[in-house]
Amino acid sequence: MSDDATLITIGALARYTGLPVRTLRFYSDSGLLPPAGRSDAGYRLYDHDAQVRAELVRTLRELGVDLPTTRRVLERELSVADVAATHAAALEAQIRVLRQRRAVLRAAAVRGSSPQEMKLMHKLAQLSDDQRRRIIEEFVDDVFGDGDPGPVGEMMRSAAPDLPDDPTEEQVQAWIELGELVADEDFRRRCREMAQRRDADQLAGGTSEQPDQAIHMRAANAVAQQGGAALAAGIEPASIRARATVDELAGMFAELHGREDGPEFRTWLAELLETFTDRRAERYWELLGIINGWPARPSSTPAWEWLVVGLRAAA
Repeated sequence: MSDDATLITIGALARYTGLPVRTLRFYSDSGLLPPAGRSDAGYRLYDHDAQVRAELVRTLRELGVDLPTTRRVLERELSVADVAATHAAALEAQIRVLRQRRAVLRAAAVRGSSPQEMKLMHKLAQLSDDQRRRIIEEFVDDVFGDGDPGPVGEMMRSAAPDLPDDPTEEQVQAWIELGELVADEDFRRRCREMAQRRDADQLAGGTSEQPDQAIHMRAANAVAQQGGAALAAGIEPASIRARATVDELAGMFAELHGREDGPEFRTWLAELLETFTDRRAERYWELLGIINGWPARPSSTPAWEWLVVGLRAAA
């Protein structure tokens, strides 16, 4: 046996460190915790440094550092700071993946998704920024074809989903929903109808000019405010109480399109607005806003739906 009375057995080292003997033996066999000597009976003995070394190994292993890297730290080939920085970056990547998985699972739980839907959701959550942008570009190309996409199409093409490096669960779920929405053939068909109707009615009323954008925005804001207020007040769009609001809004759109207000115009306008009034289209922009961190905007689609009914009743 060694004359150094400070040497301790593996059992004593286990008591000092709180590590199981089998774990210490594994570290020792792996070269991470070499014994300082042997007893007369051949048992391993360890010095004080072994306790510090064992606790460092435990810390690194609990953090997920592999055995080769741990050995390099112990042999001074790598500093603890270097390992910590590298491992922290790796953990950040793992955390992002785990958050995405959690978002997929929670969305699936809320929706009661089928295995196929869950597979699609998981695939969408793993896409890169470039892949997400290409999905939107393909959607816009499909909707507008080779024609002029106009201001709306150009805005859709430029407003790509841009998930941050550390997205919230809401942002991940919004991207999953957006990816599913633009893949929905019925939604694509409706968007194509909107594009075709826009082209067909671009010269509506015999005018050779596009509707003035300032008037268009004023009319749109008026619908959101006045139609929304009437809806909130419980005023039925086909009622007498709604007539003054409907008349005012119809007059604004008649000015916008350079036409005379009347039954024929109101019937045409109701059909036009109904084509462009789709809650999924509004949801498209809402989802983009969540993903990109834009300020939330109140929904205006119910107000447009209210006006469509009012126009038909007052035609």
